[in-house]
This record gives sequence, structure tokens and C-alpha cells, in this order.
Amino acid sequence: MGDPFMATGFGELKVFSGSAHPELAREIAAFLGCPVGQARLRRFPDSEVSFQIDENIRGTDVFVVQPTCTPVDEHLVELLIMIDAFRRSSAARITAVLPYYGYARQDRKDKPRVPISAKLVANVLSAAGTNRVLTMDLHKAQIQGFFDIPVDHLFAAPVIIDYLARLDYPKLTLVAPDAGGAERARAYAKRLDAELAVIDKRRTDDGTAEVMNVIGDVAGRTCIIQDDIIDTAGTITKAATALKTNGAARVLACAVHGVLSGPAMDRIEKSPIDKLIVTNTIPLSPAGQASSKVVVLSVARLLGQAIKSIHEETSVSSLFV
Repeated sequence: MGDPFMATGFGELKVFSGSAHPELAREIAAFLGCPVGQARLRRFPDSEVSFQIDENIRGTDVFVVQPTCTPVDEHLVELLIMIDAFRRSSAARITAVLPYYGYARQDRKDKPRVPISAKLVANVLSAAGTNRVLTMDLHKAQIQGFFDIPVDHLFAAPVIIDYLARLDYPKLTLVAPDAGGAERARAYAKRLDAELAVIDKRRTDDGTAEVMNVIGDVAGRTCIIQDDIIDTAGTITKAATALKTNGAARVLACAVHGVLSGPAMDRIEKSPIDKLIVTNTIPLSPAGQASSKVVVLSVARLLGQAIKSIHEETSVSSLFV
């Protein structure tokens, strides 16, 4: 792979981690063959963030790994303070590595008098001193346009598709849990040479999902529900029930970001879902770790390859194939 410490126009490569997902940062650093950077991240008694870098980073190429997962606000402010410290310590370039980009679901004004939080987060990252962003499976691809700095947008599809292909189930149908996810599910179906089905879902006024119809042939088939984020798992478990009602032989679910908040794991355990496949863009909850239904795939290698490409100024788009 060459020398990971090879100095490019932005100096030596350094990988640092916030408190959100140190395990992923360690995996990425191990792939790159470098240690995780030395720093002290603490909190004052009133919960304010205290951060100090314990090594010289002047003129270096810094990558800060910090998914903005729960508690989202704490992890976001932590990231901003870390970036400010790197900027004031004269790092040559600072890349915020956000495997999961929080607040991405508020990406437009869909009701009167609401914020566009995804744009606000982009603004504050830039204001803190971020030079570029590396992220994965944004809720909406156009969020890249909210930034005035370069954004490398990776997809976990190669990792998930490779796993699904090795399961080698017969009569495969990829299922989009709503019309909005049809394009993503179609891309998976094409790669797996599978059929496509769509759940016609309508949301009630209080925001709970209500499954109406299954569009497509699912009887006697292995159905894989594909989504980008599983939060409370209401949509995905109701979709699984609808598929079983329509004669599906078995139901699996896969998502890039396993947020799995609130009643999610309880719903999944009680649902007809045989297996839930997620990646480690965010750490799994204790309930998720304890579940025999949940399979976690690592994206550390993919992120590591992207970091290496950014550092060496080579193409990142080669990772999309």
C-alpha cells in the first residue's frame, strides 16, 4: 500500500477520533497502518467539552472521525471544538470524517416556519475551519450542495451487496419501504440480479408509518427491505409484516445507518424480520449488540481507502464500482 506516513502537499497523515465511535477510528487507523492521534477529550463538571492535542500537528493532513450519532448535539459540538483546535494548531488541512451525518433528515422546508438543519450543520462545520468532508450515504444526495467546501460522498452499497450475494438466497426481491427509496433499492436489485418491489406507505398526521399496499410480486420469494436509515424501525417492521401477509417466504432488512433508537430493537425482535444487516457507521446500541438478528458489517476499509485517496490526491470515485 506504500508508506501511510508519506508526506504529500498537505504533510503527514494523521487520524484522530472524537468520543462518538473510537472503535471505528481504530479500525480505520489499523487499515492505514498508522496510530490514532494522541489527544485528550474530556468534559468540565458543567459538561462543556475540554480538548487538547498531545502531539505536534503543524503542517499535517488531519482526518477527524466523528459520526454525529446520539447524543447528536454533544457529538457535533465536540467535533466543532476539535476542528477549531486543529485549525489553531496549524494543521495543513482538516477533513471531517462523518460516516453518519446528523440532521440530514431536515434538508428542506416541507412545512411552514421550519429550519433547514442540514444546511446549518454544513455552515457551522465550515465556520469551525473544516477544509473538506468525507461522509457516507447521506439521507439526500443534494446535501453535498449545502457545503462550499469539497465533499466526498461514499456509499456502503459495495459492502452490503457483497454480503447479500454471499448469502445466496433463491428468488430474491429487493423491497423499497416507500416510493422515495425505489431508486436505491433498484440499484441494489440490479447488482444482485433480483426483482424489485415497493411498499406504498402513507404517513398519518402524527408521523407514524402506515403500510397500505405491496407493489410487485413477493409470494414465495426472499424479500430484502433496503433503506438508508433505520431509526425507530416502525416503517421497516410494518413493511415486513405486509410482505409476510403477501406470501413472502422470508424477510430480511438492510440499512447503512442502524440508528435503532427508542423501541426499535423490541419491534425488530417481535417482527417477522429474520435478519437485520447494518454497517458500523455508528456504534450499535447494547440491545442491538445482544440481538441474534442483527449483523454488523464494517465500512472501516472503505473509509480507510477514501482517506488514503484524499491524502494522496488520487481518485475517490474508483471506490464506487
